[in-house]
Amino acid sequence: MNLQALQIRVKSFINLSSFAARPRSLKIGQLGSLRLRVMSSKRGVSSSTKSAAASIVDDKKDSKLKGMSGDCSEKVLIEESCWKVQSVEFQSIKDDPGKIEAMTVQELRATLRKFGVPAKGRKGDLVFALKHFMGESSQELEERVSFNSRENISLQKNTKRTSDESCVVSINTVSEVSGFKQSKRRMKQSPVEDEIVKVGTEIVTTKRKLSIKTDDLVTLPQAEPWTVLSHKKPQKGWIPYNPRTMRPAPLTDGNSVKLMSWNVNGLRALLKFEGFSALELAQRENFDVLCLQETKLQEKDVDSIKQCLIDGYENSFWTCSNAKLGYSGTAIVSRIKPLSVCYGLGIPDHDSEGRVVTAEFDSFYLVNTYVPNSGDGLKRLSYRITQWDPSLSNYMKELEKSKPVILTGDLNCAHQEIDIFNPAGNKRSAGFTEEERQSFGSNFLSKGLVDTFRKQHPNVVGYTYWGYRHGGRKTNKGWRLDYFLVSESIADKVHDSYIVPDVNGSDHCPIGLVLKV
Repeated sequence: MNLQALQIRVKSFINLSSFAARPRSLKIGQLGSLRLRVMSSKRGVSSSTKSAAASIVDDKKDSKLKGMSGDCSEKVLIEESCWKVQSVEFQSIKDDPGKIEAMTVQELRATLRKFGVPAKGRKGDLVFALKHFMGESSQELEERVSFNSRENISLQKNTKRTSDESCVVSINTVSEVSGFKQSKRRMKQSPVEDEIVKVGTEIVTTKRKLSIKTDDLVTLPQAEPWTVLSHKKPQKGWIPYNPRTMRPAPLTDGNSVKLMSWNVNGLRALLKFEGFSALELAQRENFDVLCLQETKLQEKDVDSIKQCLIDGYENSFWTCSNAKLGYSGTAIVSRIKPLSVCYGLGIPDHDSEGRVVTAEFDSFYLVNTYVPNSGDGLKRLSYRITQWDPSLSNYMKELEKSKPVILTGDLNCAHQEIDIFNPAGNKRSAGFTEEERQSFGSNFLSKGLVDTFRKQHPNVVGYTYWGYRHGGRKTNKGWRLDYFLVSESIADKVHDSYIVPDVNGSDHCPIGLVLKV
């Protein structure tokens, strides 16, 4: 074959390759001539020409893969250095909080986005968001930096190892806050990812569906939703409750008593719950007395339930509803033997539903109460505010004549707007009506009882109840309905009034009180 013929055939091969990349918009007349060119190209290309073309393609692939591998390594190094810069910047702002107020809106938004925090709202909202984020300890940030560095180093090694096998590693970094939302969107859209497969000497990119487990989507803020401020009408200075940082150090002198209260929403169901058990709660909190509400037991069930009590808590006192079986019910379980115990308020109209147990100890009375809910359509609202609340208040004042009183339990009232996620939308909901809130104030707080959690945490948003219906617990859309109210005479002896939001098994979580005695 002469040189001119070879050039023609190579040119024909090149024309065919360029056609494959063009848009398919050929006229019918052009299509016939194109077929002739393709057929002649297939017949006329020699084996030497094919091998030369294949060699060129392979060289391009090798160089492309090497470039990808190099890019991947650079991404790893850049990402690692970014984490280190973030750590330094985080510490700089944490050491001088005044910098936050001096920042412009643009600087605030840029800084928040850098740390992966949503940057929406006016300057006041941005300042608050950044100050709240600075509440994260330097140690926690260092641990995240260290973890990401280790992940990047491992990823870099894997990239080098797989580059010889024509695999490409892509690095996608998402923030802790936005990653969860993005992952949820990807799941709803039947997610796919590129999968690079080696077929002979060819590299083929395919699409395959991702299988994502919901557990994999949970990051720290979502795993502890109560640490994220969740309120439809937050006021300046409000912050979310975080027991890891807001609880004082335990007392070591031994002259204290730890009380806990928990609306269990059915004790038998709780005992079958496979998650966090009451035994684990006792081991972790080491409480002296546990008050239970809404046990939903009948009297015939009490003896068998007593067999399940934790060792060391042999003193237990139960009252059940007689008016409606499997309803209401309260109990006190204690390692300290009380001086006396009584049930109810001493008023038959109030005592048929098993809502009150009182235990007398050396230095105080403990009144465990499950206050009636006003119910659907507020059917029991009048009974609640005109009969029950005044009767309970009078009962407390009688006890106070002998010694201080501690009132605990599910009091079925979110007293202030800070105590409920959506105050505007619940003005006529049981537990947040104006009548119930006024009754709570006039019958208890105005009569000398102190809300211990609110005294200790005046600007803290902390909830104790999340409805099952809308999954409020996962997004921390809750109510604070459970309280420890104490007589003013012992309010200064309260060492800690706290919420235990990580305990599941009920639509309420336990609350605690540590009192110096």
